[in-house]
Amino acid sequence: MKKSIASTFTQLLSLVMVLTFTAFTFSCGKKGAEGGDSSMISGTTSKVWKADKETTAAGDKDKLTSAEKEEQIQFFANGNFTQTSNSQSANGTWTYDASTKTLSLTYANNNVSENFTVTELTKNDLKLQAPDGSTLAMEAE
Repeated sequence: MKKSIASTFTQLLSLVMVLTFTAFTFSCGKKGAEGGDSSMISGTTSKVWKADKETTAAGDKDKLTSAEKEEQIQFFANGNFTQTSNSQSANGTWTYDASTKTLSLTYANNNVSENFTVTELTKNDLKLQAPDGSTLAMEAE
């Protein structure tokens, strides 16, 4: 009788461990597959992002100048954005497609559109890759 209770307990424990591992794997995989959502970029009303690190298309570190460190982009939940530096500003509209992890910025008054691949998106970190392969890591204020 003891053997059957121990055997049942072992099987139950194994089942619980498999289910836990499966749930953990699914939840981790799901987060990466979804690519976050637009509210992670804009917050509930707006969110300001500043440059943190930059790499060249070859993957080499590209040191940010003091002027670049002062630049910021503010994403509004209504789909507008404002990009500012010490000497100029620009604005337009933005969209984020989580399925393709594509952030598109369309600048007002000149219909220039820039598309970036979002390689990292968390509440406080945003990493963009340009079509040439260069990257810009940004932090939320």
